[in-house]
Amino acid sequence: MRVGQADIDRLEGVIAALRARDYREGGGSCRELLRVLEPYGVALRRGMMSETLARRLAGVIADLHNLRGWTEFDSGRPARAERHFHLALELAAESGNDDLVANIRYRLGRMYLHHRSPVEALEQFGHGQLAARRAGRPLSQAILSANEAWAYALLGDVRQSLDKISLAPEQFASSLGDFVPSWSAFFTANDMAAMIGTVRTELARIVDVRHSREAIPALTEAIDGYGPDMERSRSLTMIWLAVDHALEGDLDRAAEVGLAAMEIAYGIRSARTRDRLRPLSESVRKRVGDINARDLLDRIATFRASA
Repeated sequence: MRVGQADIDRLEGVIAALRARDYREGGGSCRELLRVLEPYGVALRRGMMSETLARRLAGVIADLHNLRGWTEFDSGRPARAERHFHLALELAAESGNDDLVANIRYRLGRMYLHHRSPVEALEQFGHGQLAARRAGRPLSQAILSANEAWAYALLGDVRQSLDKISLAPEQFASSLGDFVPSWSAFFTANDMAAMIGTVRTELARIVDVRHSREAIPALTEAIDGYGPDMERSRSLTMIWLAVDHALEGDLDRAAEVGLAAMEIAYGIRSARTRDRLRPLSESVRKRVGDINARDLLDRIATFRASA
């Protein structure tokens, strides 16, 4: 079988469409479709093509495994996700695409962050920064810096965390006008605001509740900016906002935002929305004497059981 540019373009287009579905409906909505797509990628690799096309195809299939790893992670299957991320790294190195390597490292590190392993996450983000610098891609550097800030927040390192989250917007601004591949197109000004709010929320939870004052406006800005194509991000960000309101003692607002986040999450096939409710429960339990706190805890327990 001879493989041409159109074959690779077609596969790349399908991956981009499935990535958009992942953002909109959660990893569980497209994980099986990606699994079915894998044999097609294997068949293409066996075909006849130029060396230039072979390298490009290796990159496209690397991104297929990158997205498969992300959807496995989002579906609550970290061991499977890790296998796909490592395969993606091998193929991305073969393709010579350093920006894709940086993105895979980001996603692998993000999985470690989610499972509260910030040291392992920082190792992946560090490798990713090296790849992003080789590629000369400030957007990838911004994504990685923002997530390094999150990891340092989990470690309680306020100085490093704030240094990194201050650097990320500068790198993001430097990327404006650049070509953006599908794997990093999610990181817009909305996501930058969401990351600033996330870092401040973690610092509020772990170090000093006063960081919530900075978190709330950033998270609100992100939520207002998310459209229907980013429903999962909207739900996850709203849960962080509910956490901040709970930390500040505003249980009425925490319940209002938290319940709205769960309403969105019911339509999304993502284990991460369920997991993100854990810190909200922890924050609300500190004020369990409030009737709104008890009601919200009951609703969270019901949601997590049904999810």
